Amino acid sequence: MGLFDLEKHFAFYGAYHSNPINVLIHMVFVWPIAFSLSVLLYFTPSIFNFLPQIHFSLLGNDFHLIFNLGFCLTLIYCLFYISFDIKAGSLAALIIVGCWIGGSAVAVKLGYSLAWKVVLASQIFCWAAQFIGHGVFEKRAPALLDNLSQAFLMAPFFVLLEALHMCCGYEPYPGFYTSVQVKVDAEKQQLEAKKLKKVA
Repeated sequence: MGLFDLEKHFAFYGAYHSNPINVLIHMVFVWPIAFSLSVLLYFTPSIFNFLPQIHFSLLGNDFHLIFNLGFCLTLIYCLFYISFDIKAGSLAALIIVGCWIGGSAVAVKLGYSLAWKVVLASQIFCWAAQFIGHGVFEKRAPALLDNLSQAFLMAPFFVLLEALHMCCGYEPYPGFYTSVQVKVDAEKQQLEAKKLKKVA
C-alpha cells in the first residue's frame, strides 16, 4: 500500500468502519484524542531554540508556543494531510494547528500535575468508546490491530473526510467514493477470508 495512495488507505479504513453508529462514534472521539495529546506534548522540551517565541493570549492566559515535539508532530500531520488532498487536507491541517495552539493554552491553564490526569482520563474514555463501537456495532476488531498508522496518523483526516462527504457531498475528485467503495468491498472479502482461515 503506497504511503500517499488515498483511495487504498481510505478503503482500508472504510472496511473497518461501515456501521453508521461506529462511524459516528469515531467522528466524535477521534479528534479529542489528538487534542488531548497536544495538551500533554506541550510539556516536552523545546527542540528549535533558535526560533523566536510566539506569544499568545487564550483562555485568560498569556503563554508562548513551544517548538517542541508537539510542534514537530503538528508539522508532520499538516504536510501529510495536505499531500493527500489540498482542500480537505488544508482544513485538517488548520484543525491540527488549532489543536496545537488550543492544547498549549489548556496545558498552561491546568499545569502539568493536573493536565496529565485530564489527558489520561480523556484518552481512556475516547479509546474505550471506539473499542465499544467496533465490538458492539461493527463486530470487528479495530484497524489499529492491523495497521497502526491508520489509528494514529490517518484516522483524524479520514473522519473529517467522511464528515465533509456526509455534510456537503465533498470528495477529493469526481468518482473518488465510487472507486473507494469497490476497494472497500474487496477489502472486506479479504478480511472475511482471513477470518475463515483462522477458524479453519
